[in-house]
Amino acid sequence: QVQLQESGSGLVKPSQTLSLTCTVSGGSDTTNYNYCSWIRQPPGKGMEWMGALGRSGRTYYSSSLKSRIAISRDTSKNQFPRQLSSVNPEETTQYYCGGTPQLTADPSMGAWGQGTQVTVSS
Repeated sequence: QVQLQESGSGLVKPSQTLSLTCTVSGGSDTTNYNYCSWIRQPPGKGMEWMGALGRSGRTYYSSSLKSRIAISRDTSKNQFPRQLSSVNPEETTQYYCGGTPQLTADPSMGAWGQGTQVTVSS
């Protein structure tokens, strides 16, 4: 079974760039995993879809984040780095990456990592 693990900076200062990496391991059947997706859940709010990278290498970004987010892939390491620039304290939350069959923020679809807590603070 495919497993995903988020890693990266847990503490970032306001206005800096948040860098996280999604590492994929296990599972030989990736048929249902057409996208590597990133989501987050701000405190008191619903799950927010941030963006995704498809099998073709095409990227898809939330309209509210597209000027600040970048998702790439390193196929040699089975990793999907994600950067989010100019972060602010309101973006302190848990971040998740997932392998999904479609563009979605639904954690019940596909396979997801455990998430990583990020704090934006000076």
